Amino acid sequence: MKKFLFSLIAVVVMATGSFAQTWPSYKKAPSIGIDFFLKDLYTAQKIDATSLSNVLNNSSWTPIKNMAPGLSFNYYQGLSDHVDFVGSLAGSFTPFPFSTNSNVKPVTNSKFFMELSASVNIKLLTDNHFIVPYIALGVGASMYSGTYFAAYAPTGAGIQFNLGEGTFVHALFGYNIKVSDLSINHLNYSVGISSPLKDKKEPPVMVAPPPPPAPIIIVEKDTDGDGIVDSKDKCPTVPGVAKYQGCPVPDTDGDGINDDNDLCPNVKGFAKYNGCPIPDTDKDGINDEEDKCPTTPGVARYQGCPIPDRDHDGINDEEDKCPDVPGVRENNGCPVVKQEVIKKVAASAKSILFATGSDKLLSSSTKPLNDVLAVLKEDGGLKLDIEGYTDNTGSEKLNLELSKKRAHKVYEHLVKGGIDASRLTSEGFGLASPVADNKTAAGRTLNRRVELKLKY
Repeated sequence: MKKFLFSLIAVVVMATGSFAQTWPSYKKAPSIGIDFFLKDLYTAQKIDATSLSNVLNNSSWTPIKNMAPGLSFNYYQGLSDHVDFVGSLAGSFTPFPFSTNSNVKPVTNSKFFMELSASVNIKLLTDNHFIVPYIALGVGASMYSGTYFAAYAPTGAGIQFNLGEGTFVHALFGYNIKVSDLSINHLNYSVGISSPLKDKKEPPVMVAPPPPPAPIIIVEKDTDGDGIVDSKDKCPTVPGVAKYQGCPVPDTDGDGINDDNDLCPNVKGFAKYNGCPIPDTDKDGINDEEDKCPTTPGVARYQGCPIPDRDHDGINDEEDKCPDVPGVRENNGCPVVKQEVIKKVAASAKSILFATGSDKLLSSSTKPLNDVLAVLKEDGGLKLDIEGYTDNTGSEKLNLELSKKRAHKVYEHLVKGGIDASRLTSEGFGLASPVADNKTAAGRTLNRRVELKLKY
C-alpha cells in the first residue's frame, strides 16, 4: 500500500512538472459534478482467473443486467493546465462477491456500497480543446453494509467533452485495483457532467480615451452626403454615384436591382437570377424553382413533370384504366384478354353447377373450377368477376342471398387454390337473367350457375 502511494505521488509530481503552467492558463476552475455509473464486480475477476483474451473470445464479459447502477458526486480542481484533482463520493446497491482471502461469506442480496476516493486526471490536451483524453490515478476507501471497510486504487482512461463556459461531460472506463483483503479488482463505467462553482470573471474592459477634436475644415456643402458636392450633383437631395453625376444608379424595370447589376434591366426579376425572372428551361409555363422536371415539358398538377405512364405502354396514367399493366389504347390502356382464354373460362363456368336450394357445388364442378384456377395462375395480371345466379324456385329474397353464397363459394375455392383475393370479386343477382327455361328441370339446373368474367 505504501509503495503504491509513493508511486502515485511520484507520477502526479512528474506530470505536474512536465505540464508547466503556460499563458494563457487553462487550469480547471473549482467545479462540482454528478456521474451515473455501472459497477462491474465480476469481469475483472474472470480476467484475473484466466486472461483478457479468454474473456473476450468466450464472450464472458458481464452483461449490463448484472451490473449495479449508482451515482457519484465529484469535486474538480485544476492543479495545472494538464492535471486535475478529483474527489468523489459514490454509492450503489449490490451483492458484493468477497474474495476467498477475506474470510467473509459472499452476500447474495443487495446492500449499500459506498466509495470515497481522491484522484488526479492527467490530460493529454488542455481544457480549451473540445475532446480531451486523460488517464486517472488515485486512492480510495469503501464501506459495504456499514460493516466492511476496504482500500482500493481507482485507475482508468477517460474522455472529456467541452460544452463551453467551464462545463464538461466526462466518460470514464475505470479499473479499481484491490489494495486490502476486503476489496476486489473490479470495473467501473461512468458518464457525467461538471460545472464551475462560480462564473468565470471577465477581464476588465479597457476604454480608450476619446480622440482629440478634429480641426475644423470648411468644405463645400453636400446635402445628400454622397460625397459629391451640391454644385456638381444633379440629384443634390438624393445620395448617388459619380458615374451618374450624383444620382442613384437607375433601376429601369423597378425590380429593386439597379441597372449596373441587372442582366435583364427592362424586365422585372430577382437578385438570385441577377435581375432576370425565374427561368423556365422547358418552356412549359412552370418556372424552374417549382418544376420538378425543369428540362422536360409537363403540367402543373404533376409539378412540371409529364403525366406519368407507370407501365410504359404509351398511355398516360390519367387515361389508363390498367396503369400498372401494359395494354392497348383500344382497351383504355388494359391488355386485351385472349378470345381463346375467354371461351375456355366461359365453357368452364357452364359446368360449375349447384344443388337445388343450396350453395353446395356438384361434384362435376371440380374439374371446371380447376381449369379456371390454371388460367388465373398462368397469367398473374388477370382478374375475375364472379356472378352468381339461381333458378326461380323459392322467394326472390332467398334466391338473391343464395346467389351471393354460390358466387362466394367459387371465390373461396379459387382463393384456397392460391389466387390472391385482391384479384377476385363475387356478387349475387338471384333469379335475374336466366339462361334457360325455369319451367323445366334441365332449365332450372342451367340457371343455378355462376358466370365468370375475365378482365385486367
